[in-house]
Amino acid sequence: MKKTVLLLLTCCLPLVGMAQDVIPQQKPTKEYLRGAVPMQDGQVVFQKTFRVNGKSDAQIQDRLNQWMQQLVDNSIPAPGQYARMLGTEGQQTTARICQWLVFKKRFLNLDRTRMRYQLEAGVQDGRVTLRASQIAYYYGEDMEGGGGQQYRAEEWISDAEAVNAKNTKLLPKSGKFRIHTIDYMQKLFESAMDALNEEAKAEQPVAQPKRNNIIEE
Repeated sequence: MKKTVLLLLTCCLPLVGMAQDVIPQQKPTKEYLRGAVPMQDGQVVFQKTFRVNGKSDAQIQDRLNQWMQQLVDNSIPAPGQYARMLGTEGQQTTARICQWLVFKKRFLNLDRTRMRYQLEAGVQDGRVTLRASQIAYYYGEDMEGGGGQQYRAEEWISDAEAVNAKNTKLLPKSGKFRIHTIDYMQKLFESAMDALNEEAKAEQPVAQPKRNNIIEE
């Protein structure tokens, strides 16, 4: 019996090791209530716009493309080879990305979901617009990758689906998806801004404040 239990524990270790670190909740719960998940034409769309000074649009786009390629390269497996660069058209690059959202990670207790989304990055006159849409989740799969449930963000983390009628708390099943998605998108946009600013630091090796060439809008 002891050998059987030990074998089961050993088999579970790789699964635990593959998970990313849990991102702690960044804000008070009230800041995840109504209005925290933006909607455009009935779709959940997270968008960020900022301006980059001192660089041409071509230079900005090239750095954004490198950053997006890294996101694709670091994506987790998804059905149909989902994660990939879709290419650049005009001044906009599009990619599809898949990552883990980890809600809880303890020994023999790993609660996580795959999240996939489409990311667009456009540049015009130094103004960068990032747009994450078509967000979906695959949750509750077994160790072989099957048996899970699929949810679209619109039917799972929108105000109507994740916040109670009094707007005082998040619903227990979908609330954790909403919190971690909001926090993930915030970190995603910060990562893009940092990537552009790191390039500026490399060109001008002088001690400068963080994102000195970035103006948020």
